[in-house]
Amino acid sequence: MPLSSHRQFDQALAFAAESVERTMDRLLPSGDEGEARLFEAMRYSSLGGGKRLRAFFVLAGATLFKVAAQPALRTASAIEFVHAYSLIHDDLPSMDDDDLRRGKPSCHKEFDEATAILAGDALQALAFEVLAHDETHGDPAVRATLVAELARASGAHGMVGGQMLDLLAEQQVGERSIGAITRLQRLKTGALISFSCTAGAILGKASDHPRMALQAYAHDLGLAFQIADDLLDVEGNAADLGKTPGKDAQAGKATFVSILGVERARAQASLLARQAAAHLDSFGGAADLLRQAANFVVARRT
Repeated sequence: MPLSSHRQFDQALAFAAESVERTMDRLLPSGDEGEARLFEAMRYSSLGGGKRLRAFFVLAGATLFKVAAQPALRTASAIEFVHAYSLIHDDLPSMDDDDLRRGKPSCHKEFDEATAILAGDALQALAFEVLAHDETHGDPAVRATLVAELARASGAHGMVGGQMLDLLAEQQVGERSIGAITRLQRLKTGALISFSCTAGAILGKASDHPRMALQAYAHDLGLAFQIADDLLDVEGNAADLGKTPGKDAQAGKATFVSILGVERARAQASLLARQAAAHLDSFGGAADLLRQAANFVVARRT
């Protein structure tokens, strides 16, 4: 049963999460060799939790270009491995210093800091190993493009660069403008979301026009996602979020909410979600799940 057979977003998201989880389980290493503790930490941090929203974007985008299930699932799994690695490292004492992730102890609390660092490193490497494999796509040029685009989205000009800006933000209390925060979040959160939304077009060898439409969708969606995250950090609780709320305020970081206020931030997130959905007009009804995803991003409570 393909993702496109689901008309309601909640069902489609659950289907995508279950399908990708099975694929990740097969791709992750296991065994009782000397490095078994590393394997356990990798599996602990990447399986059995999370909405798999980035994976959903890959699968939903892939349906627009009639991409087969295996290439889409392997690409979605690679993104989830990168995302899991980023969360492990974000939670370290030298970064955000968080003891809770997805409702359970962070990797460095369940194991130790050194093991957590190695598990994150290994998950990042596994992501590129998966993308480079010929089972991901028969065309080496497509595989090379996937590898290059994910490297760019997750590296110094993407997620990692955004994390550096986030750390610096703690030292610049009161100095951050809305433009600076927007740039930070486009890198830290938006770059990986953008790759997730456009990966299906890469797999399907789509022309520039539909790929640019998905990039525009991802741009607005990524900002809406982060504003919603900032709102949850203010209004949410640990039981629902699966992580510790209020950390940005405690650290004195400027956020969309601290600058705009709760009501203006919520209104801006809704506006961005509507703009994101409008970028999908050229796809017609085939993009309905992606439109519903834009609404979910701003309405979610976890």
